Amino acid sequence: MTPSLFRLSAGQPDFEQRLDERLAIAAGEDDAVDSAVASIIADVRARGDAAVLEYTRRFDQVSASRLSELEVSIASCGQALNRLTRESRQAIQIAADRIRSYHTHQRDVASGTGYTYADEYGSLLGQKITPLDRVGIYVPGGKAAYPSSVLMNAFPAQVAGVSQIVMVVPAPGGVMNDLVLAAAGLAGVTRIFAIGGAQAVAALAYGTETVPAVDKIVGPGNAYVAAAKRRVFGRVGIDMIAGPSEILVLCDGTTDPEWVAMDLFSQAEHDELAQSILVCPHADYLDRVEAAVWRLLPGMKRQHIIRTSMENRAALIKVRDMEEACSVANRIAPEHLEISAENPAYWADRIRHAGAIFLGRFTSEALGDYCAGPNHVLPTSGTARFSSPLGVYDFQKRSSIIQVSKEGAQALGKVAVALAENEGLEAHGRSAAYRMEES
Repeated sequence: MTPSLFRLSAGQPDFEQRLDERLAIAAGEDDAVDSAVASIIADVRARGDAAVLEYTRRFDQVSASRLSELEVSIASCGQALNRLTRESRQAIQIAADRIRSYHTHQRDVASGTGYTYADEYGSLLGQKITPLDRVGIYVPGGKAAYPSSVLMNAFPAQVAGVSQIVMVVPAPGGVMNDLVLAAAGLAGVTRIFAIGGAQAVAALAYGTETVPAVDKIVGPGNAYVAAAKRRVFGRVGIDMIAGPSEILVLCDGTTDPEWVAMDLFSQAEHDELAQSILVCPHADYLDRVEAAVWRLLPGMKRQHIIRTSMENRAALIKVRDMEEACSVANRIAPEHLEISAENPAYWADRIRHAGAIFLGRFTSEALGDYCAGPNHVLPTSGTARFSSPLGVYDFQKRSSIIQVSKEGAQALGKVAVALAENEGLEAHGRSAAYRMEES
């Protein structure tokens, strides 16, 4: 008997409650994971290289007498690029060029140097923008290789002007992937360590005898990596705590149902907890997509993961019209939002919350994952309501510029003295008053 996908109608009285239940992730906080991560981080802080080596032996089955043996030379990145097939080399080069180009435009639009202006007293005010000194990028490497993750995390740092980009990537059994190394070379990574897990995050955050401490850590990972990033935040910056991957497709019923079914699969195959949602005004179209799901599923290599994700977390949502579909999308604030409809730009104007918006039936989310150019590190679990894709701005910091003129010290000093007196901060007021007395 063919199972049925979970369905909702925006018109039903308990829609909000049932939607919240479907969006919820039961495995949100895992005390066992957090406790294990706390122990690993404390051990790495205390014993440095020795602790990292011990956990790398335990978790990745890689033995070394010194951590420096697990540093991968940058020269090996170029060698790896040369070992690739012509097709693979061309693909990684095109993706690298497009991602670099996109983030260069992002830097230029945002103004890479800052600004200053003079006020009515001739005082100089403004902002100085400088890149971070050193960042760490975590690249997953346990079950699969992710060269796209290297490109997406390293290029915005490189474009921002970060001078030292330290990459950590687990290499189970001591095997490094050539595409990952090639991507690191193309994206300007400066040091590479074949280590992973919570111990790699701790090493980047606090530094060891061999691994340098960084200012910020970015990149996805498993539950242990996410828990470690959460724990070291404050010591270093982090990009985000990423949840399972998500896709929401807004469709007016004009796209081939098999295309949409495969788009839903493209996220479901990531993880059993990944979430795929289709929102459409037409019940018969929802039926056709569901039929395509069960027809295509047996031919998928990762069908067991896809099936679990689709049965436990997918949703087909019937709405009154496309206006209501946009309202539902804003309510969910998805990581990936496909608008597979006629005149997609019209509906995009009604979207306020989404990590990335893919316009039109020819724009598959997969192109954004690999080679379109925009970053695929996106806010999940509804955090697109207040956060943004990884970008050049994540690797820059801003310093306020204040140069007060003599005239400005007289005028603004009165304001500062009055406010300082109200706050009971005498030294503040006297500090400003001294400048007022200067003739």
